[in-house]
Amino acid sequence: MKLPSKVKFVNNKTLEAFEKTKTKEKRLYEWLLRAFKDIEENAFCGIQIPKRLIPKEYIKKYEITNLWKYNLPDAWRLLYSIENQEIIVVSIVLEWMDHKDYERKFNY
Repeated sequence: MKLPSKVKFVNNKTLEAFEKTKTKEKRLYEWLLRAFKDIEENAFCGIQIPKRLIPKEYIKKYEITNLWKYNLPDAWRLLYSIENQEIIVVSIVLEWMDHKDYERKFNY
């Protein structure tokens, strides 16, 4: 099932971090742009994280009920949540991290 969505950042801090990658980490910036395009075309293009594995920190901080990961090159991960707002589906970017930080966050 394909579900088009609009990509938004969870807060200004995340948006500013993304904008900084444009000059400081050009490759990561390009990967994120590609991920955002894919997510806009299909919100379900990532891999859904089982509810029991969603870090409690995300549930408290962002009040999310679902979590998805999009695998980026070089073992980076983009984490996002899908939310229905009236007739618009919104994919909310929470953060991205390298594989080491991802494993630490999810206790692997």
